[in-house]
Amino acid sequence: MIRHAVLFKFKPDFPPADKAAWIEGLSRMEGSIPGLLKLTHGEDVAKNDRSFDYAIVADFNALEDLEVYATHPLHEPLKKYSFPNSEQIIAVDFPL
Repeated sequence: MIRHAVLFKFKPDFPPADKAAWIEGLSRMEGSIPGLLKLTHGEDVAKNDRSFDYAIVADFNALEDLEVYATHPLHEPLKKYSFPNSEQIIAVDFPL
């Protein structure tokens, strides 16, 4: 199994409607993308200086399933919200 973790630091002017659409899109992916076993996501509550704003954690059967997810039709449209509205995005993929 592979765990995919992504952290987002948003720009201050991320439009609320776009952010809501992005979060709604994230919620639609679990159970709809082959090989995606579990997807959790949420906003940071600690608000520390070192904190990022949002996290996604997704579990996959295999690395190949992560590749399917990366270009899946439910995932692709979300990039138009996250990339232009983020100051920084970091990710790590590791075996479980």
